[in-house]
Amino acid sequence: MINKEINDDQLISHIIKGIEEVKGNDIDILDLRKIENTVCDYFIICNGNSNTQVNAIVSSVQKIVSKSLKDKPWHIEGNENAEWVLMDYVTVVVHVFQKHIREYYDIEGLWGDAITTSIDSNY
Repeated sequence: MINKEINDDQLISHIIKGIEEVKGNDIDILDLRKIENTVCDYFIICNGNSNTQVNAIVSSVQKIVSKSLKDKPWHIEGNENAEWVLMDYVTVVVHVFQKHIREYYDIEGLWGDAITTSIDSNY
């Protein structure tokens, strides 16, 4: 069930916290709201160094969002091999990649019209 009381800023903030908690790398927020026919309002993209770290990032995001906002992803895809895991929070979609897979698919390049904000993590 999706909690309509949660706004995107709160959700994004908690997702970022979940990523940083387990040292996810290269966090970018893509604002897709000004692009026509998008499936959501924001992409959050990050990467881990191994499938273990990718799974840790996904678990951390789920735990923090669930605990703080009482919300859970509508859908999760890619957990099996943990090279690219997609977490769909409806208005915000989180992409957790292994670095080489992220470079290969270049989502930021595909969505070049989006306003991108890079998060500077302090570790």
